[in-house]
Amino acid sequence: MEQKIDNGKIENRIETELLNHVKLSINPRFQDWVLFKNGTYIIFEYADRFPDIKSEAIRLIKKFGPVYPGGKSEDFDVTDLNKTKGWIVSGHGYGIYTYVSPQEIKSKIPNIVDIGLLGRSKRDLDGRNPVIIHVNQK
Repeated sequence: MEQKIDNGKIENRIETELLNHVKLSINPRFQDWVLFKNGTYIIFEYADRFPDIKSEAIRLIKKFGPVYPGGKSEDFDVTDLNKTKGWIVSGHGYGIYTYVSPQEIKSKIPNIVDIGLLGRSKRDLDGRNPVIIHVNQK
């Protein structure tokens, strides 16, 4: 007998794990942020300036998410996390970060370039097809 896999439950579990890691990666003083499906999140320092941070997050990820050859969008920095396993990858958009889990890295000894390239590709996916999975507000 063939067993059915509930993809909805699996996707919900993955999103919950991602959300937990992202929460631990953000400085608690920042309460306003939006998380996208592939792990990119945008922190709003002054969220009260925007009537709708969801719309503003979509606008920002469409502007700063996609990667174009030869431009600033290719640049990245990688930061090790202290409160959870993994890294955040930042790029040229202020307050935009992408979480990378150790399980996503294929090599046994992760290096900064592999982590950064993966984070950049995840940001590119979120920029080209933005799907918000969580909004955190004060």
